[in-house]
Amino acid sequence: MGRFASAADRDAVEREMAYAARDLPVTLHQFLTRTKDKHGARPAVSFQILSGPKTKAETITWNELHGRVTQAANMFRALGVGEKDVIAFLLPNCVETAVVLLGGAVAGIVNPINPLLEPEQIAAILRETNAKVLVTLRSFPKTDVPQKAAEAARFAPNVKVVLEVDLNRYLSPPKSWIVPFVRPKVEVHHKAAVRSFRAEAAKHPRDRLTFADATGDRVAAFFHTGGTTGMPKGAQHKYSGMIYNGWLGAQLLFDETDVLICPLPLFHVLAAYPIMMSCIGSGAHVVFPTPAGYRGEGVFDNFWKLIERWKVTFLITVPTAISALMQRPVDADVSSLKMAISGSAALPIELYNRFEKATGVQVAEGYGLTEATCLVSCNPVDGLKKVGSVGLPLPYSKVRILKRDGNGGFVESAVDEIGEICVSNPGVFEGSTYTEADKNRDLFAEGRFLRTGDLGRLDKDGYLWITGRAKDLIIRGGHNIDPAEIEEALVSHKAVAFVGAIGQPDSFAGELPCAYVELVNGATTTPDELLAYAKDRISERAAVPKHIEIVPELPKTAVGKIFKPDLRRRAIKRVFDGTLKEAGLAAEVAEVIEDKKRGLVARLAKTGEVDEAALAHKMGEFTVPWEWRV
Repeated sequence: MGRFASAADRDAVEREMAYAARDLPVTLHQFLTRTKDKHGARPAVSFQILSGPKTKAETITWNELHGRVTQAANMFRALGVGEKDVIAFLLPNCVETAVVLLGGAVAGIVNPINPLLEPEQIAAILRETNAKVLVTLRSFPKTDVPQKAAEAARFAPNVKVVLEVDLNRYLSPPKSWIVPFVRPKVEVHHKAAVRSFRAEAAKHPRDRLTFADATGDRVAAFFHTGGTTGMPKGAQHKYSGMIYNGWLGAQLLFDETDVLICPLPLFHVLAAYPIMMSCIGSGAHVVFPTPAGYRGEGVFDNFWKLIERWKVTFLITVPTAISALMQRPVDADVSSLKMAISGSAALPIELYNRFEKATGVQVAEGYGLTEATCLVSCNPVDGLKKVGSVGLPLPYSKVRILKRDGNGGFVESAVDEIGEICVSNPGVFEGSTYTEADKNRDLFAEGRFLRTGDLGRLDKDGYLWITGRAKDLIIRGGHNIDPAEIEEALVSHKAVAFVGAIGQPDSFAGELPCAYVELVNGATTTPDELLAYAKDRISERAAVPKHIEIVPELPKTAVGKIFKPDLRRRAIKRVFDGTLKEAGLAAEVAEVIEDKKRGLVARLAKTGEVDEAALAHKMGEFTVPWEWRV
């Protein structure tokens, strides 16, 4: 592990040699083999199905992980998977999930799918990728993943084999005895062969690949964007990008003595690459607590005890999880902790300070995105952490802040001037980021810098600050409002845990700012009080929210980002229903759907006799499209 304390340290790494000249494996199997040869007997992956600090856990070594990944890859090839064929998985975290992630990428193209998606969305992804094999759970209490998988496979006839992972083996008696009698029923209407993952894998050797490994770099994974702006897009990841992420972790962050606790899902790039690949690169040990991670029963209540149990040195987290943890006392010995690494969203300074005071440990915020195979920047572990920034661009990551010049080109923003964050690094697949060619149009500045869609600035010290999301801008009468200004003002209120600011439809201005607020557990306040508080802290009058609503819980993605499409749906229904009622029109919003070309569309239902011409006129005052529900 090299020292990473400043931009000078990063630059020194780059001056050593060009990235292409470094002695790095070409394929994922070579990468894993190198780790096995160096750290074979050391622990690689641990998993516990229950959250208790003394409950049963399984730990496998690098030797064992290498053997199981090799075996899984052999199995996939025997099932007819080639280098360009897709193995999809719909799984929570467990040891098998790590094995499938890696083994799938060795044999073909692995495609992790978020189990929180609906069956229709899962089926669409399976069809889009033409997946041949789907790995999922065997029926198990308290999860609907097997049911979703069966329903999705019904509408994805390209799936020929469904392999089931049985979590029961992780339980101890008497629970393990009971499960076979209480398994929920799964109705199967698809024609795919259903087999046991464990039994099928056991038929194949662990000590060698039964096929020739790839001879060069290739696409080995499809990850679908799970962001906050709408329909998932499929991003293509190559071995080179995966290994780059692993090399960064080993070079700058971890070594074989480190223990990482990662309660984030392996279907997300943060866990898959900066964590899993960095562990392969460094030989570090990663712990996955419960299948659902932070969402698992009792995880937050037992979290500090889990840190003590595993002697964790690095905590992998997101702001939503930090907020939840800070509502619980630190009731265990956490002296092994060196650092917390946070991603997915900006961390409020108040939350940073509370965490450091409670644990004695700093938080290093980083930045990555699915389209870049993840890592772009990070606050230096050994150096100055600028709270609110996402740190320094990492070695061989070139970050530019660009703006359109009005002639189809781009101009460089000045220091501290906001523009679009554009990135070039070994994780960026130039020209072919997305599986759909249409999605790659206008995606690159000057042919090689990925346009992230994020707004940001670089300060005089080279630290990157994210200021908003281009697609998140609230456009009020042609005036652009950054929702971050609203969110930062409201989240500083002591009763507020999280804020999602969006533009609600308006017949005059197009959009008006509104905010949805989730409170700290046990805290109380009112929308009027929050509005008064915001007015005093939002410098731009046009950005003051016209509506503030307190909700029990904001919708969030699996990695803790506020999912703004759901908030927009909520706002559309509220505004449209109010408008229709005020106009005396007998109709209401039945649902708000997402159309690939039109975006969010309001579907109306009649509640009585209605003047359709008058309704069409009234709805035409808004820019949000609408249609009658059939």
